[in-house]
Amino acid sequence: MSSPDDSARVTLVDVVSDVVCPWCYIGKRHLEAALAMVAEAGGDTPVVRWHPFELNPGIAGEGVDRREHIERKFGGPARAAQAYDRVRRAGTQAGIAFDFERIARQPNTRDAHRLIAWAQTRGDASALVERLFRAYFVDGLFVGSREVLADLAAEAGEDRDAARAFLDSGVGASEIEDAEARAASLGITGVPFFIVDGRYGLSGAQPAATIVEALSRARRAQAAD
Repeated sequence: MSSPDDSARVTLVDVVSDVVCPWCYIGKRHLEAALAMVAEAGGDTPVVRWHPFELNPGIAGEGVDRREHIERKFGGPARAAQAYDRVRRAGTQAGIAFDFERIARQPNTRDAHRLIAWAQTRGDASALVERLFRAYFVDGLFVGSREVLADLAAEAGEDRDAARAFLDSGVGASEIEDAEARAASLGITGVPFFIVDGRYGLSGAQPAATIVEALSRARRAQAAD
């Protein structure tokens, strides 16, 4: 049975992603569409929390040549082009104008994840996450640079000097490793991955309607608790 304050309970959406994962950017758009659908229907707004997943944790701080990295990953330029054609089409449908040709270097994303975690201690980090995705996939910026990251933090409404000081401090690196270990313990091996209210897991850039259904199921389960 439900208790009097069940209706006030906040639904959590935990998103495991990497800022250099194009499907994670698409998944973010689908999540936003789902949240808009929930709001339009008069539902409560869930709280979104971002969690790290490094696709390429072994990349050095200065990054590696993007073209070489992608061709190694997919087994040659033809296969890489085929894979990214599919991503472009999905991105267009989600309102993202991917510009892969502008990306010169594949970065290490540890500092980007540290920055997201830092911003999340100060409030909602979604604006920063959006700016990081757009910086990499649309603007072609090197998001492995602390200077660039501090600029992006400022553009997302954070204090630039505070962001840069945090990045230079090295604080939060072990917390990223711990968070990734927790994700691995849950069996998360790919991203994006959505956990709705700690109850339902959604793997991949699921359609907005699928996310809405998971949110509805979570609310029904809350009412039955």
